[in-house]
Amino acid sequence: MKKSTIATLDDVYKEVKFVRKRVLEIEKHLLDIDNIMTESDFLALQAFHKEKHGKKLISHADLKKEFGL
Repeated sequence: MKKSTIATLDDVYKEVKFVRKRVLEIEKHLLDIDNIMTESDFLALQAFHKEKHGKKLISHADLKKEFGL
């Protein structure tokens, strides 16, 4: 049988400090999921650019006028 060991507060503090350091190192290498463009996002962006350059977009002010606001 294994002999149980008792951890001191200092041991726990050192372990938490070590884990925190590792988590911070890992976070440096993570991607921000909000900055990843999906295929549908890319296609929508292409459609927007096509409409913008084709002068098919309407300004917010003109849209409000059209709806009588």
